[in-house]
This record gives sequence, C-alpha cells and structure tokens, in this order.
Amino acid sequence: MVNTRISTSGLNLWFGKNHVLQDVNLSVHEKKVTAMIGPSGCGKSTLLRCFNRMNDLIPETRIEGTIMLGEQDIYAPKADVTRIRAKVGMVFQKPNPFPKSIFNNVAYGLVIQGKYSKCDLHGRVEESLKAAWLWDEVKDRLHSSAMSLSGGQQQRLCIARALANSPEVLLLDEPTSALDPQSTAKIEELCLELKKSVSILIVTHNIAQAGRISDYTAFMYLGQMVEFGKTDQVFTVPNDKRTEEYLTGVFG
Repeated sequence: MVNTRISTSGLNLWFGKNHVLQDVNLSVHEKKVTAMIGPSGCGKSTLLRCFNRMNDLIPETRIEGTIMLGEQDIYAPKADVTRIRAKVGMVFQKPNPFPKSIFNNVAYGLVIQGKYSKCDLHGRVEESLKAAWLWDEVKDRLHSSAMSLSGGQQQRLCIARALANSPEVLLLDEPTSALDPQSTAKIEELCLELKKSVSILIVTHNIAQAGRISDYTAFMYLGQMVEFGKTDQVFTVPNDKRTEEYLTGVFG
C-alpha cells in the first residue's frame, strides 16, 4: 500500500483577481518521486510553492481548499509556518547558495534553531553533504566560499542545505534547467537515491527527465490538474487527449 505524504483537496489560489490554481487535487506518495509537467505558466511552480507556504509572501494571495502534510493541515490558522518550511525543503531553478562558507550554508537552518551543539552541527553538515553526494568534493575546503563551487556543485549544496533539516518532503523547482548534461545526470541519479528517505516533488519542463526519474506524473494545464497517475501509465496510455498532445509535442 502506498502512503501519502502530502496532498491537496479542492485547492484554489488567486493572485488578486487572477485565478491561478483551479480545484487542484494531488497526492505526493511517501518515498516516491512525483513529477509535475505542463507548459510554461500553467501553475506548476505556484502549486509547488503552496506546499511550503511560500506564496504567503506574495501580496493579495488567497487560498481555498486544504493541503495536508501527513495529518497536519498546513494552512490551519495556528500552523507553524517556520516548522512547515523545515519539514518541506525547497530547491530552486537557479542554484542560490548564501554568500557564506560551504559549511555555514548547510548549517544555516540548524544554527537558527539554536538547539544543536558544535559537535552535532558538524555531524549534521557532514551527513547532509554526504547525502547530496558532495562531501568527497568539498570536505577539505568546508570553510571556503560556496560561490567558488561549480553550478552543479552549488545545486547539490542547496539540496544538502534542505536535507540538513531532515525534511519529510523535498520540492525541486526545475533544479537542472541551468545545469550542463553531466551535472543534470548526477542530480537525476541523486533523486533516485534520496527517495529512499524523503518524498520528492519535482517540477520539470524536461519530459524525458520526468520519464527517467519519476514514479508518478501530474500533468497541469491552465491552472488545472488534468491527469495524475503512475508515470509509465501517463506516458504510454494517458487518459486525457491534452496529456497525449503535450507529451507528443503538439503544444508546450
């Protein structure tokens, strides 16, 4: 039986008068990779940002419906947004390391919490860098600037930074679109390894990437969830003609 880690029910979102997400229902299964595909501007990234309350930062945002993280309604009036963002890590399209050392990038969220000893911090940083397949490349220069890393290394550093908080869900917003093919392949392989311990939701414009790494695929179009199912089924026998047309390049 597949357990659901995060799910939406009847989710609607408006930016001002613009109805961006329309009655979206989606389940992100535990320890699986779920890919969201669809043309630019269809609402994929907006939906992704709902899961860690990042749309709260945009003026005139209004949300209806529910989003459950396990048993918790993350939009409940007394929900702890800081705690939610620790449980739901996010990595963006363009690598965005802080202008700090490699060590301090990974330790940043842990230091803010103020509950870890120096020894614990070192252990968590090492563990997170190893999980992001970066430790062997940086272990001798942890106090060098993160800006000295290559683009692919910076993106894996951002993944390590998210993993340091032991998230239940990892959100990836087109994490390889700014990277070369070799760095892209490494992050795809990393996703397959990470799903053993964390649920992953990835937005990608690369249909082939979704086919390679995801267990489930959601196809969005014009703010609506058109189709959601196991990737092999969605890619081979889609239920909706619009899904088929998108996958075959009729539009995109």
